[in-house]
Amino acid sequence: MTLTAGSRLGPYEVLAPLGAGGMGEVWRARDTRLGREVAVKVLPDPLAGDAVALARFEREARAVAALSHPNILAIHDVGREGTTVYSVMELLEGETLRSRLREGPLPPRKALEFAREVASGLAAAHEKGIVHRDLKPDNLFLVRTGQVRILDFGLATPVAEPGPEDSRLPTAEPATGPGAVLGTVGYMSPEQVRGRPAAARSDIFSLGAVLHEMLTGRRTFQRGTAAETMTAILREDPPELTLASGHVSPALDRIVRRCLEKEPEERFGSAHDLAFALEAVSGSSAEGAALPAVARAGPRLARWATLLAVAAAGV
Repeated sequence: MTLTAGSRLGPYEVLAPLGAGGMGEVWRARDTRLGREVAVKVLPDPLAGDAVALARFEREARAVAALSHPNILAIHDVGREGTTVYSVMELLEGETLRSRLREGPLPPRKALEFAREVASGLAAAHEKGIVHRDLKPDNLFLVRTGQVRILDFGLATPVAEPGPEDSRLPTAEPATGPGAVLGTVGYMSPEQVRGRPAAARSDIFSLGAVLHEMLTGRRTFQRGTAAETMTAILREDPPELTLASGHVSPALDRIVRRCLEKEPEERFGSAHDLAFALEAVSGSSAEGAALPAVARAGPRLARWATLLAVAAAGV
Protein backbone atom coordinates (compact mmCIF):
# COMPACT_ATOMS: atom_id res chain seq x y z
CA MET A 1 0.00 0.00 0.00
CA THR A 2 1.44 3.36 -1.05
CA LEU A 3 0.69 6.08 1.47
CA THR A 4 0.01 9.68 0.56
CA ALA A 5 -1.52 12.59 2.42
CA GLY A 6 -5.19 11.76 2.87
CA SER A 7 -4.72 7.97 2.96
CA ARG A 8 -6.50 6.09 5.73
CA LEU A 9 -5.20 3.34 8.00
CA GLY A 10 -8.22 2.28 9.99
CA PRO A 11 -9.31 5.34 11.95
CA TYR A 12 -6.05 7.19 11.22
CA GLU A 13 -5.86 9.83 8.48
CA VAL A 14 -2.35 10.20 7.07
CA LEU A 15 -1.18 13.83 6.98
CA ALA A 16 2.53 14.03 6.10
CA PRO A 17 5.74 11.97 6.16
CA LEU A 18 8.03 12.31 9.17
CA GLY A 19 10.89 9.95 8.27
CA ALA A 20 11.84 6.57 6.88
CA GLY A 21 14.28 3.75 7.53
CA GLY A 22 14.82 0.13 6.68
CA MET A 23 12.30 -1.02 9.30
CA GLY A 24 9.51 1.34 8.28
CA GLU A 25 8.15 4.74 7.35
CA VAL A 26 6.84 7.14 9.98
CA TRP A 27 3.93 9.45 9.16
CA ARG A 28 2.14 12.22 10.97
CA ALA A 29 -1.52 11.23 11.19
CA ARG A 30 -4.77 12.25 12.82
CA ASP A 31 -6.72 9.92 15.07
CA THR A 32 -10.26 10.64 13.87
CA ARG A 33 -11.79 9.02 16.95
CA LEU A 34 -9.97 11.08 19.57
CA GLY A 35 -9.19 14.14 17.45
CA ARG A 36 -5.46 14.13 18.17
CA GLU A 37 -2.35 13.90 16.04
CA VAL A 38 -0.17 10.81 16.33
CA ALA A 39 2.82 9.19 14.65
CA VAL A 40 2.13 6.08 12.59
CA LYS A 41 4.97 3.67 11.79
CA VAL A 42 4.32 1.49 8.74
CA LEU A 43 6.24 -1.65 7.89
CA PRO A 44 7.30 -1.59 4.21
CA ASP A 45 5.27 -3.96 2.02
CA PRO A 46 8.28 -6.18 1.12
CA LEU A 47 9.03 -6.69 4.81
CA ALA A 48 5.39 -7.20 5.79
CA GLY A 49 5.59 -10.59 4.09
CA ASP A 50 8.86 -11.45 5.82
CA ALA A 51 8.08 -13.47 8.93
CA VAL A 52 11.28 -12.42 10.75
CA ALA A 53 10.87 -8.70 9.96
CA LEU A 54 7.21 -8.82 10.94
CA ALA A 55 8.12 -10.51 14.21
CA ARG A 56 10.65 -7.76 14.96
CA PHE A 57 8.07 -5.07 14.17
CA GLU A 58 5.46 -6.68 16.39
CA ARG A 59 8.04 -7.23 19.13
CA GLU A 60 8.73 -3.50 19.16
CA ALA A 61 5.03 -2.79 19.59
CA ARG A 62 4.67 -5.30 22.41
CA ALA A 63 7.85 -4.14 24.15
CA VAL A 64 6.90 -0.47 24.16
CA ALA A 65 3.25 -1.16 25.00
CA ALA A 66 4.40 -3.04 28.10
CA LEU A 67 6.24 0.04 29.36
CA SER A 68 4.87 3.24 30.85
CA HIS A 69 7.64 5.70 31.59
CA PRO A 70 8.19 9.41 30.83
CA ASN A 71 11.49 8.62 29.08
CA ILE A 72 10.13 5.91 26.77
CA LEU A 73 8.07 6.58 23.66
CA ALA A 74 4.43 5.67 24.29
CA ILE A 75 2.61 3.37 21.88
CA HIS A 76 -1.17 3.71 21.48
CA ASP A 77 -2.26 1.08 18.99
CA VAL A 78 -1.27 -1.51 16.39
CA GLY A 79 -3.25 -2.54 13.33
CA ARG A 80 -3.40 -3.88 9.83
CA GLU A 81 -5.04 -2.35 6.75
CA GLY A 82 -5.01 -4.93 3.97
CA THR A 83 -1.38 -5.97 3.73
CA THR A 84 -0.14 -2.86 5.55
CA VAL A 85 0.97 -3.38 9.15
CA TYR A 86 1.35 -0.33 11.37
CA SER A 87 1.81 0.88 14.94
CA VAL A 88 0.54 4.15 16.38
CA MET A 89 2.73 6.17 18.75
CA GLU A 90 2.69 9.51 20.51
CA LEU A 91 3.73 12.37 18.25
CA LEU A 92 6.90 14.04 19.50
CA GLU A 93 8.09 17.55 18.69
CA GLY A 94 11.82 18.16 18.83
CA GLU A 95 14.92 16.50 17.39
CA THR A 96 17.01 13.38 17.78
CA LEU A 97 20.17 13.46 19.84
CA ARG A 98 22.05 12.67 16.63
CA SER A 99 20.75 15.90 15.10
CA ARG A 100 21.71 17.87 18.21
CA LEU A 101 25.23 16.41 18.25
CA ARG A 102 25.88 17.75 14.76
CA GLU A 103 26.21 21.13 16.49
CA GLY A 104 28.98 19.81 18.73
CA PRO A 105 29.32 18.36 22.25
CA LEU A 106 26.81 19.10 24.98
CA PRO A 107 27.62 20.94 28.21
CA PRO A 108 28.45 18.35 30.90
CA ARG A 109 25.41 19.38 32.95
CA LYS A 110 23.06 18.74 30.03
CA ALA A 111 24.80 15.49 29.05
CA LEU A 112 24.42 14.27 32.63
CA GLU A 113 20.74 15.17 32.67
CA PHE A 114 20.05 13.34 29.41
CA ALA A 115 22.08 10.28 30.42
CA ARG A 116 20.30 10.06 33.77
CA GLU A 117 16.89 10.16 32.08
CA VAL A 118 17.91 7.47 29.60
CA ALA A 119 19.25 5.32 32.44
CA SER A 120 15.94 5.75 34.24
CA GLY A 121 14.02 4.65 31.14
CA LEU A 122 16.30 1.67 30.64
CA ALA A 123 15.84 0.66 34.26
CA ALA A 124 12.07 0.58 33.71
CA ALA A 125 12.52 -1.51 30.56
CA HIS A 126 14.91 -3.91 32.25
CA GLU A 127 12.48 -4.37 35.14
CA LYS A 128 9.95 -5.56 32.56
CA GLY A 129 12.54 -7.97 31.16
CA ILE A 130 13.25 -5.89 28.03
CA VAL A 131 16.75 -5.12 26.69
CA HIS A 132 16.90 -2.47 23.96
CA ARG A 133 20.10 -3.68 22.23
CA ASP A 134 20.37 -0.74 19.81
CA LEU A 135 20.78 2.35 21.97
CA LYS A 136 22.39 5.21 20.02
CA PRO A 137 21.87 8.95 19.44
CA ASP A 138 19.53 8.22 16.53
CA ASN A 139 17.17 6.38 18.92
CA LEU A 140 17.11 9.11 21.57
CA PHE A 141 14.70 11.98 20.99
CA LEU A 142 15.02 15.37 22.67
CA VAL A 143 11.48 16.62 23.21
CA ARG A 144 10.94 20.38 23.12
CA THR A 145 9.68 20.24 26.70
CA GLY A 146 13.19 19.14 27.74
CA GLN A 147 12.75 15.42 28.26
CA VAL A 148 14.46 12.55 26.47
CA ARG A 149 12.49 9.67 24.95
CA ILE A 150 13.99 6.29 24.08
CA LEU A 151 12.80 5.25 20.61
CA ASP A 152 12.82 2.16 18.43
CA PHE A 153 12.58 -1.05 20.37
CA GLY A 154 12.66 -2.93 17.06
CA LEU A 155 15.68 -4.92 18.26
CA ALA A 156 14.42 -5.26 21.81
CA THR A 157 14.24 -8.72 23.28
CA PRO A 158 13.09 -10.27 26.54
CA VAL A 159 16.09 -10.68 28.84
CA ALA A 160 15.37 -14.35 29.41
CA GLU A 161 14.65 -15.05 25.74
CA PRO A 162 17.50 -13.67 23.62
CA GLY A 163 16.31 -15.41 20.43
CA PRO A 164 19.19 -17.14 18.62
CA GLU A 165 17.87 -16.07 15.22
CA ASP A 166 18.33 -12.40 16.10
CA SER A 167 22.11 -12.70 16.39
CA ARG A 168 22.29 -13.36 12.67
CA LEU A 169 20.33 -10.33 11.52
CA PRO A 170 21.70 -6.89 10.61
CA THR A 171 19.70 -3.79 11.45
CA ALA A 172 18.56 -1.28 8.86
CA GLU A 173 21.05 1.33 10.07
CA PRO A 174 23.75 1.79 7.37
CA ALA A 175 26.47 1.66 10.04
CA THR A 176 25.41 -1.81 11.04
CA GLY A 177 27.69 -4.54 9.83
CA PRO A 178 26.17 -7.52 8.05
CA GLY A 179 26.68 -11.00 9.38
CA ALA A 180 26.80 -12.43 12.85
CA VAL A 181 25.97 -9.44 15.04
CA LEU A 182 22.89 -7.37 15.79
CA GLY A 183 23.08 -3.73 16.76
CA THR A 184 24.80 -0.63 15.41
CA VAL A 185 28.55 -0.64 14.94
CA GLY A 186 30.12 1.86 17.31
CA TYR A 187 27.50 1.43 20.05
CA MET A 188 27.38 -2.34 20.43
CA SER A 189 28.79 -3.89 23.58
CA PRO A 190 31.75 -6.29 23.27
CA GLU A 191 29.44 -9.25 23.85
CA GLN A 192 27.22 -8.11 20.97
CA VAL A 193 30.28 -7.75 18.74
CA ARG A 194 31.11 -11.36 19.57
CA GLY A 195 27.57 -12.42 18.64
CA ARG A 196 26.62 -13.35 22.18
CA PRO A 197 23.16 -12.71 23.69
CA ALA A 198 22.73 -9.17 24.98
CA ALA A 199 21.66 -8.59 28.58
CA ALA A 200 20.82 -5.44 30.53
CA ARG A 201 24.50 -4.53 30.96
CA SER A 202 24.83 -4.40 27.17
CA ASP A 203 22.52 -1.38 27.21
CA ILE A 204 24.69 0.17 29.93
CA PHE A 205 27.74 -0.13 27.67
CA SER A 206 25.84 1.52 24.80
CA LEU A 207 24.68 4.34 27.06
CA GLY A 208 28.28 4.84 28.16
CA ALA A 209 29.30 5.25 24.52
CA VAL A 210 26.47 7.74 23.98
CA LEU A 211 27.41 9.72 27.10
CA HIS A 212 31.05 9.82 26.01
CA GLU A 213 29.92 11.15 22.62
CA MET A 214 27.66 13.77 24.22
CA LEU A 215 30.62 15.07 26.21
CA THR A 216 33.22 15.00 23.43
CA GLY A 217 31.18 15.45 20.24
CA ARG A 218 32.99 12.45 18.73
CA ARG A 219 31.93 8.82 18.34
CA THR A 220 33.80 6.91 20.99
CA PHE A 221 35.10 3.92 19.04
CA GLN A 222 34.64 5.14 15.46
CA ARG A 223 37.38 3.96 13.10
CA GLY A 224 37.80 3.83 9.33
CA THR A 225 35.88 0.59 8.80
CA ALA A 226 33.24 -1.42 10.63
CA ALA A 227 35.81 -4.16 11.34
CA GLU A 228 38.26 -1.67 12.85
CA THR A 229 35.48 -0.11 14.93
CA MET A 230 34.47 -3.50 16.32
CA THR A 231 38.11 -4.28 17.10
CA ALA A 232 38.35 -1.00 19.02
CA ILE A 233 35.26 -1.91 21.03
CA LEU A 234 36.83 -5.24 21.94
CA ARG A 235 40.39 -4.10 22.68
CA GLU A 236 40.79 -0.35 23.10
CA ASP A 237 39.99 2.00 25.97
CA PRO A 238 37.83 5.04 25.25
CA PRO A 239 39.70 8.32 24.73
CA GLU A 240 40.42 10.35 27.86
CA LEU A 241 37.53 12.68 28.61
CA THR A 242 39.84 15.08 30.39
CA LEU A 243 41.77 15.57 27.16
CA ALA A 244 38.61 16.36 25.21
CA SER A 245 37.11 18.77 27.73
CA GLY A 246 38.72 20.47 30.67
CA HIS A 247 35.27 20.74 32.32
CA VAL A 248 34.67 17.00 32.78
CA SER A 249 35.13 15.93 36.40
CA PRO A 250 37.17 12.88 37.41
CA ALA A 251 34.01 11.47 38.99
CA LEU A 252 32.12 11.65 35.69
CA ASP A 253 35.09 10.17 33.86
CA ARG A 254 34.97 7.18 36.24
CA ILE A 255 31.26 6.67 35.53
CA VAL A 256 31.80 6.66 31.77
CA ARG A 257 34.71 4.24 32.04
CA ARG A 258 32.78 1.90 34.28
CA CYS A 259 29.95 1.82 31.73
CA LEU A 260 32.48 1.00 29.01
CA GLU A 261 34.23 -1.88 30.76
CA LYS A 262 34.81 -4.75 28.34
CA GLU A 263 33.47 -7.39 30.76
CA PRO A 264 29.76 -7.03 31.65
CA GLU A 265 30.28 -7.90 35.32
CA GLU A 266 32.67 -4.95 35.69
CA ARG A 267 30.02 -2.42 34.61
CA PHE A 268 27.28 -1.03 36.81
CA GLY A 269 25.11 -3.78 38.21
CA SER A 270 21.94 -2.18 36.87
CA ALA A 271 20.62 0.88 35.08
CA HIS A 272 19.18 1.94 38.45
CA ASP A 273 22.72 2.00 39.89
CA LEU A 274 23.93 4.02 36.93
CA ALA A 275 21.07 6.53 37.26
CA PHE A 276 21.92 6.97 40.94
CA ALA A 277 25.61 7.53 40.19
CA LEU A 278 24.76 10.14 37.55
CA GLU A 279 22.42 11.86 40.00
CA ALA A 280 25.18 11.95 42.61
CA VAL A 281 27.64 13.53 40.19
CA SER A 282 25.12 16.12 39.04
CA GLY A 283 24.79 17.21 42.67
CA SER A 284 21.01 17.39 42.33
CA SER A 285 20.02 14.47 44.57
CA ALA A 286 18.94 15.40 48.07
CA GLU A 287 20.71 13.60 50.88
CA GLY A 288 17.49 12.14 52.22
CA ALA A 289 16.48 10.76 48.84
CA ALA A 290 19.90 9.34 48.11
CA LEU A 291 20.28 7.22 51.22
CA PRO A 292 17.52 4.68 50.43
CA ALA A 293 18.88 4.24 46.91
CA VAL A 294 22.37 3.63 48.28
CA ALA A 295 21.05 1.14 50.81
CA ARG A 296 19.19 -0.79 48.13
CA ALA A 297 22.28 -0.84 45.93
CA GLY A 298 24.29 -2.77 48.51
CA PRO A 299 27.42 -2.04 50.58
CA ARG A 300 29.87 -2.10 47.68
CA LEU A 301 27.98 0.44 45.58
CA ALA A 302 27.14 2.43 48.70
CA ARG A 303 30.84 2.91 49.46
CA TRP A 304 31.56 3.71 45.80
CA ALA A 305 28.68 6.17 45.56
CA THR A 306 29.76 7.95 48.74
CA LEU A 307 33.27 8.44 47.38
CA LEU A 308 31.80 9.56 44.08
CA ALA A 309 29.57 12.15 45.73
CA VAL A 310 32.51 13.49 47.73
CA ALA A 311 34.62 13.76 44.57
CA ALA A 312 31.79 15.46 42.70
CA ALA A 313 31.29 17.99 45.47
CA GLY A 314 34.85 19.15 45.11
CA VAL A 315 34.57 19.83 41.39
